[in-house]
Order: sequence, then structure tokens, then C-alpha cells
Amino acid sequence: MRADFLNIPDPQIDPRCLASVDRNSPRRFFNRELSWLAFNWRVLEEARNPRQPLLERVRFLSISGNNLDEFYTVRVAGLRGLIRSRVENISADGMTPIQQLEAIDADARALMREQHNTLGGLAKELRAAGIILMEEEELSAEDRDWLERYFIEQVFAVLTPLAIDPAHPFPFIPNKGFALALQLNSLDGERTLDALLPVPGQLKRFVRLPTRVEAGVETPPARFVPLETVLSMFIDRLFPGYELGGRAVFRVLRDSDLEVEEEAEDLVREFETALKRRRRGEVIRLKISADAPDSLKRRIAEELQVGREELIEVAGLVGMGDLDELIIKDRPDLCWVPYTPRMPERVKDHNGDIFAAIRQKDMLLHHPYESFETVVRYLQQAAQDPDVVAIKQTLYRTSKESSIVAALCEAAEAGKSVTALVELKARFDEAANIRLARQLERAGVQVVYGFIDWKTHAKCSTVVRREGGSLVTYTHYGTGNYHPITANIYTDLSLFTCDPALGRDAAKLFNFVTGYAMPQGMEHLAVSPMTLKSTIIEGLKKEAAYAAAGRPAQVWVKMNSVIEDEVIDALYKASQAGVRIDMVIRGICGVRPGVPGLSENIRVKSVVGRFLEHSRIVCFGGGEGLPSANARVYISSADWMGRNLNRRVETMVEIVNPTVRSQIIDQVMAANLRDEAQSWVLQPNGSYVRAEAPVGEDAFNCHDFFMKYPSLSGRGRAGAEDAPRLTETFPRAAE
Repeated sequence: MRADFLNIPDPQIDPRCLASVDRNSPRRFFNRELSWLAFNWRVLEEARNPRQPLLERVRFLSISGNNLDEFYTVRVAGLRGLIRSRVENISADGMTPIQQLEAIDADARALMREQHNTLGGLAKELRAAGIILMEEEELSAEDRDWLERYFIEQVFAVLTPLAIDPAHPFPFIPNKGFALALQLNSLDGERTLDALLPVPGQLKRFVRLPTRVEAGVETPPARFVPLETVLSMFIDRLFPGYELGGRAVFRVLRDSDLEVEEEAEDLVREFETALKRRRRGEVIRLKISADAPDSLKRRIAEELQVGREELIEVAGLVGMGDLDELIIKDRPDLCWVPYTPRMPERVKDHNGDIFAAIRQKDMLLHHPYESFETVVRYLQQAAQDPDVVAIKQTLYRTSKESSIVAALCEAAEAGKSVTALVELKARFDEAANIRLARQLERAGVQVVYGFIDWKTHAKCSTVVRREGGSLVTYTHYGTGNYHPITANIYTDLSLFTCDPALGRDAAKLFNFVTGYAMPQGMEHLAVSPMTLKSTIIEGLKKEAAYAAAGRPAQVWVKMNSVIEDEVIDALYKASQAGVRIDMVIRGICGVRPGVPGLSENIRVKSVVGRFLEHSRIVCFGGGEGLPSANARVYISSADWMGRNLNRRVETMVEIVNPTVRSQIIDQVMAANLRDEAQSWVLQPNGSYVRAEAPVGEDAFNCHDFFMKYPSLSGRGRAGAEDAPRLTETFPRAAE
């Protein structure tokens, strides 16, 4: 593994990578933005990993491209905004916005170069496997005839060719807009014309050619031609009497951060206005083909008011994210073997009755291994059950044709009391959430929008059911969104319970987000921005006290991101007291582990593989170490970031059921800590090194484990012996 490929600093030349770091120095933190870029390097590495199926490697490359685009439209845009406003905001690790932008630019350019190198290698492997990205000179006359028909029938009518001259000013190109700038020469040699050809997003980026037979042999079944090649081939159809002199393929990224007026009276209308502002945001990055004529590059940059630092010349494909179009269904041999999520056995034992299964015992589902359809059925059953009187639901993100929204509408139309908290501030889903809010209101759902200053990111649903003359509250707490599509990709946890205390906590949470009634007397629920961070820090302090008393002290953490400085300092203090802390942090991590005198008892790893690790968990050993029956175990909607702990409404639920607690410790956490096949270990200098299995043993893959074995709490009569506890079965899971 080459260190420079993974954005690994060299400790001999990088003064920020020290063998020892003062506990009060800003260098005790890793920079948030550079840590995110390091994560995207790990995603890109999976595109080069020969253990992954070929088309899945293409998928990882596409994801790394899309990730980088979003990073620029939000994070880099925010830093540029600080500079424009002359705000000298110093990051926790001691860098100014200008310093961060300089470091980001160098790292991102290196990342893009490696993306294109990776694509070059993948293109060769794809060609050998029968999936070919065609060059124009490879096209036969038959191919050209077919492409001409395709252009006329499928493309021509949706294109709008634009001349660029004093009478036709340069048009607006929206965020992520893709276009061709053209230099055209008249066939008689007397005129030239500059033109622009915006490419509508409805058109596929790659045109798939039909198969053909040559000398009795069928051509490879999957041949693709980039759309820009097709457009250039038939430019005379768009500009009769002209031929192509030069072209520039470019893509625009604009500032997509969204601001809302603090005193907005109508939140929906204000967000609709803000979305229009986002569409016209400042250009943050212009990616343009490196082989374009210099005059075209200059003109586009001038028209878009782009400086040298925002201009990226691309020697190859512009728009790496579009490569997911090459992941074709007719080549399953080049993809992961399909996985069908399990329906919990206990639900089957009760003939699909979700409420009966919950009444028997609390149940924790691990998605996508256990089907998210259970969550959908829970709400569908509630909508159709005459004994259900009320439903309350948070919605942060959901699918376009959401079965959950449909169930809430059905329940309201059936006369039940239904309340939905719709978060309008869910980034990039604001417009979709406005539409679903109106759909819910039309059905009679009471829709609320939460707070202007805080996002409501909590994942909670309650169903109140009349049983035997009393009311019983069934509650669902989740770590992920109520999104049936992403639930097939993201690993998340769903707790189903009818524990009265957890039901009371949920009721207080909903009273807070609907009526601003500050929750008092929570029994098993911590809520940000009031008590969640303090609960975490208090748990770390207790473990430190156990260590000082000579008792076993241990903490296990699983998050997407850890960057909040007070929490990180609390982790450092616990480490210095002797607490052993093992962290599985998928993405951004500001913790510098393994530094003598600061964090020698902290270990950090990142799991990047088939599924996107998304669940948030923290386990405190409780003075007995882990695994332990005395452990305090929590699941949460919140990452340990400033926004989640200080500026959002989030939940952290203590798990009180012994079987569910054992499932989290002995299965979910143990398997993630045990994983070697998909794991990267963070070093004190900021580098990530692939985990390795002991000599002579196969690398353990936590995703494979979860696909094979059912969850402990979801077991029914048929599967009582099929769910091993990893801490018992694999000793080094808890080492």
C-alpha cells in the first residue's frame, strides 16, 4: 500500500505528526475536512481492491466522485463563505479557513488524479470482461448509423443549442450542471461561432450500443459511448452549416449551503425561497476537460467568474459520479451476490403480527440484515388496526414514493390521530420534504416542522393502542432514517418496545418538538441539545473513576463521525486515567489515537465495505469491562459532532432489555471490532493502515457474519441456536 495514495502524511517531514502531543495543543485534534478527505481515499481504495467484484469497484469509484462533489458544494463553500465575510474562524486543530482551503485543494487534486488513474485500470478490466467504454475511432459504420438514429429519436428534441454573442449572453448553468462549450467554423470558412450546449440531466451519460454479429461472432454485450462523444459526432444537426473546431466539456459545482432567515414566519415558504437561492449559488468549482482550447477555458472561467483556484482541468472523464450507469443488471457475475434481508423469526412466529411480537419481548433489528419492511409493516398494521388511536412520527429523510408516508395518510383518513414532524432542513431533501408535508396535510395528518434554529434529527415513532381498557404505547427508536431504499444499503438499528418508561420518554420527546415543552424526568432517553452530550461525558468520567479505583474500565464506540472537541477531550482524559477505548468510526475522526501521555489507550478503526456503516452505539463497561452484564449500552441518532450534540434535536436511548443489550455487545459491536477484511486502523500520525488477519487465518468480515446469522433478540422458536455471541465464539473479538 502506498502511503501517498491514502493521503498519509510522512511523520518525518510533516511537523503536525508528532510522537507526543501536548494535551492542550490544537494538534491533539485531526482537522475535520482533511479527515473527511481521508475517508474518501478509503472509499476510492475499495475501487482498487481486487477482492471486490469488478462492477462493485466501479460503484465505489462513482461514490468517491459524488462524495467529493458534495464535499465542495457544502464544506468548501462554507469555508469560502468565512473568507468572504472576513471571519478568522480557527478550527479546533488550529487552522485558519485559508490554510484549510490550501490543504484541501492539494489533497483533493491528488484524489482526483488517483480517481482517473483508477478509472484507467478499471476500464482495462471492464474491457477484458466484455464491458467496453468505446472511443469514437472504434465505432463501425453500423454503430454510427445506430447512434445517429438514437440521437435524432432520443436526444435531439431535448437539447437547446445556444449561441454566445452580445445578443445571446452566457446562460445560467445550475449546480452540477453539465455542458459543452463549442468553437464552430462555418463550412465556407468565412464565419466562426461560439456556442454552448447544456446537457439536460434527464439524458443518460453513457449510451449503450446494441450487440452485433461480426464474422459469426457476437460483439461484447455491453458497449458504451459517452454522451459528449455522441453530441460531438452530430454537431452539424444542431448547428447546420458548421463543423466542430474545438470543444470543452465542463461541470459546475455551486454553493449548496442553505440559509434561512431566523425570524421566518412561514417556514415552508421561506425554504422554498432559500432553495431557489441555492440553485443560483456562487460557483465553487469548475471542472473542465484539460484538452479544451485555452481560449474556451478562459471564456468559460470569465463568464462563470471562476478564479484559478476554482478551476480544475480534468485529463479524462468529467463527472466521475456518472460511472454508476455502467453497473448493469445483466452482469450479475460482476456484482455482489444478491442478499435478501431476513424477516425476524419472532414476527413469523406471530403470523406477521408486529405488536404481538413486541409484546412478547423487546426486539432490536439490524438493518439491512433484518428487513426494514418490518418497520413499514409496523406502521401499516397501525393504520389498519381499529384499536390504534394515535400515531406520532418523525420524518427526516424518506423515499420519493414512501410506503411510510402512505401508511400515515391511510391512518389519518381512517380517523386516527396522526402527527408527523417533517424536518424541512434535511440537506438536499428540503424540496422533497415540502412535497410530502403537503401530501400528509391533505390526508388530515397534523404536520409540524420543529425548530427554526435546530434540525430535528431524532428517529422515533409511537403507536398508541387500546388494549383491555387501557392505552399501551409501542415505540420504535432508530439510528437511521425512515427510508426504505437507503435501509437496504445502510447498517442501522431499530428498537421496538412497549416498555412503558420508553413510551413515556417518547411522548415527552414529541411534546418537545411539537409544543416546545422542555422534557423533564426522562427515564431512559437523553436528548440533545440538552442532555445527550453531558450523558456521554458523564459515562466517560465514571469509567475513569473505575480505572482510578483499580476496576476494569472499558468503552466501545461506533459512530459515523467524532469531531466534537469537548467529547474528544473527555475521551483523552478517560484514556489518561487508564480506560481502554475501542472506536469504530467510519468517516470523520478528530481523535488522534495512541499518543503517549494523551491517548495511548484509544484505538480507532474504520469499516468500509459492502454496506455503509451508519448505526451509532456506545457501551460503557460499568466497572466490569466489556462484555459485561453490568454494561450501560446506548443507541443513538447522533454522531459526536458539534452540530448533532449542540444544534440538533437527537436521541440516545439506553437499552434496558438484557437480550437486546447482549445483542449489541456480543454481536454488533464485537463483530465490528473483530472485522479485518474491511477495516482500516488509524495511526497517531493520521495515516490509515489496512487491518490484517493473524497469519494462517482468514480475514473476518463483519458484513458476511451479519448476513449469515440472525439477531439474538429477533430469534423465534426455529432459530434459538443460530445466533452466536462473538465474544464467546471468537475470543479476539473482545481483545
